[in-house]
Amino acid sequence: MNRVIRTATTLLTTYYAYMLEYRAELILWALSGSLPLILMGVWTQAAQGGRFGLGPVDLARYFITVFVVRQITVVWVIWEFEKQVVQGKLSPQLLQPLDPVWHHVASHLSERLARLPFIVGLVILFFALYPQAFWLPSLSKFLLFALTASLALALRFLIQYTFALLAFWTERASAVEQFWLLFYLFLSGLIAPLELFPEPVREVVKWTPFPYLVHFPAAILVGLPVDVMRGLLMMLAWGVLFFVCNRWLWRQGLKQYSGMGA
Repeated sequence: MNRVIRTATTLLTTYYAYMLEYRAELILWALSGSLPLILMGVWTQAAQGGRFGLGPVDLARYFITVFVVRQITVVWVIWEFEKQVVQGKLSPQLLQPLDPVWHHVASHLSERLARLPFIVGLVILFFALYPQAFWLPSLSKFLLFALTASLALALRFLIQYTFALLAFWTERASAVEQFWLLFYLFLSGLIAPLELFPEPVREVVKWTPFPYLVHFPAAILVGLPVDVMRGLLMMLAWGVLFFVCNRWLWRQGLKQYSGMGA
């Protein structure tokens, strides 16, 4: 246990120091995730006509929460892993007594810590400009939001890392992620709350992993009606499915990777 703790601490502190060297890029990365804030202006303006079940203030709270969720759950492991496989940089990591995935995990977690001050600053600025949208969620809702947002990050990472393992067979594994992104944008609640979708569409979408990556934790924090138990079970089910696929692709991919160097 002590060895695990020392290894985790070393990885996190190393990657955190690395991330701090690129503070300017962190600001740009945080701002690049501001699409929910742009869409908030569109939907709040449309909601003033009273044609939706959500009012302008409800939509403003939803999209600022979506912005936070997006900052928490952003993942880029597929591009890093693809480059490592294509350029042969994965080989030295395979010689270490540590699964290479933990380097990516530490990198992502450290980047979240380094990004946190910018997220807090942007949220404070938002409420300063739009004070009528300010609210204080209950402690139980906040803790449940923190749990579901963390699970969304883990699920998003696992899904993208599974796609990344296709780099053992193709040099453009990131193309799969770009195709997946089309469905993610429209079905995750990033473009619009699922409450604005037709009921039949919403019921179908709930069986996919997409709404649990953004809409589910955001809806919990702002107080929209969601089935928490079903959401947690769906996240668990999709997580198990992708984990099994991930481990199978990893074992098969290592055989392919060693074969490439033969």
